[in-house]
Amino acid sequence: MNAIYKSEAGRAAIAARYQELLRRWPVAVEQLHVPTREGDTFVLASGPKEAPPVVLLHGSGSNSSTWLGDIASWATDFRVYAVDMVGEPGGSAEARPELGTEAVLLWLDDVLAGLDLSAASFVGMSLGGWTALDYAVRRPDKVTKLALLCPGGIGKQKFGWIFKNLLDHLFSNHDLRRSAAIVTGLNLTDHAEILDDVALTFTHFNPRTGKLPVFTDAQLSTVTMPVLVIVGADDVMFKSADTARRASDSMPDATTRVLPGVGHAILGQTAPILEFLRK
Repeated sequence: MNAIYKSEAGRAAIAARYQELLRRWPVAVEQLHVPTREGDTFVLASGPKEAPPVVLLHGSGSNSSTWLGDIASWATDFRVYAVDMVGEPGGSAEARPELGTEAVLLWLDDVLAGLDLSAASFVGMSLGGWTALDYAVRRPDKVTKLALLCPGGIGKQKFGWIFKNLLDHLFSNHDLRRSAAIVTGLNLTDHAEILDDVALTFTHFNPRTGKLPVFTDAQLSTVTMPVLVIVGADDVMFKSADTARRASDSMPDATTRVLPGVGHAILGQTAPILEFLRK
């Protein structure tokens, strides 16, 4: 297994920043370590224990601090489980189950079993969106609703942008914050802290670089639970128009929203997702 961090000092710097962010968690939280076949998975559980469960899956190069701005709202009506994806810069094991195989499926099976969940709604972002959708395709009985933010695996992946702007620039001696702004679509002034965090992470972290498997129309047609797909019109990683079109054409109960002027990082969707989950 290749190391996901470039150095032990880098690992420590990312871990320290993550702990700093977790201290800002705005509601009561249980920090859980769920054993799985891929190693321990770190989960943050908030909200009433008897409430309907919602599982959150963040994107590549991130962790559950992604949901800091959402959790207070969602945890009012739901028992929310923010899962740190394995192989990403969070609190979970460094293993990277191969995408497109049953390995990711079995890891999530273990997570749900460890949380004593027979089914849940899922909210996934980017790679987390791909993971949630893959689970819905393979385990439709375990997914009640599916909210996807800039998901991979539906629209075409823009490899030119990924490798030029993310791999070449973000990991070089260029202005890391500016490169992060290009990749995420976030504003250097308004989102300075987020971009600082992205720059810190990718200074020390080796991301997945393989191509995300694309779901077929036949696979998407089996996703019959309610689905909300939100994409940014200016996403430089995925062709958002393709994502919206294929989701609408292939998934029987999909609602799609294309946000003008928004890139790959989609913020400010707390209320629309809560409304979707409440229906």
